[in-house]
Amino acid sequence: MFSHVVVGSNDLARSKVFYDAVLAVVGAAPGEYDAKGRIVYSHGGGRLLVTTPVDGEPAAPGNGHTLGFAMESPEQARAWHAAGVANGGTSAEDPPGVRYMPIGNMYLAYLRDPDGNKLCGRHRMPA
Repeated sequence: MFSHVVVGSNDLARSKVFYDAVLAVVGAAPGEYDAKGRIVYSHGGGRLLVTTPVDGEPAAPGNGHTLGFAMESPEQARAWHAAGVANGGTSAEDPPGVRYMPIGNMYLAYLRDPDGNKLCGRHRMPA
């Protein structure tokens, strides 16, 4: 459904350290700067771009916005979360763990990137 996602940053170098680390856990290569100065990550058919806002205003996280990343296992989600915390992110919401939901159990790990954008590493547990 989605072709790409863009998140704003006030410090691209800091964001690159963070996103290089968390996306390496899911097998993505380090981001590359494009001609417009944005950091671009391509993996699994999707793209993530990290950029300073084009309107010149400071980047701010979206209220109610969460960017989800598919995880292959709870172990990968924990490693993803740990990489984020070790590279300038902060843990968000409840600690990583299983959430029991009507649509099926999920292993979820929430982070905020260095600019406050909320991210979720999600693994759908077997039925």
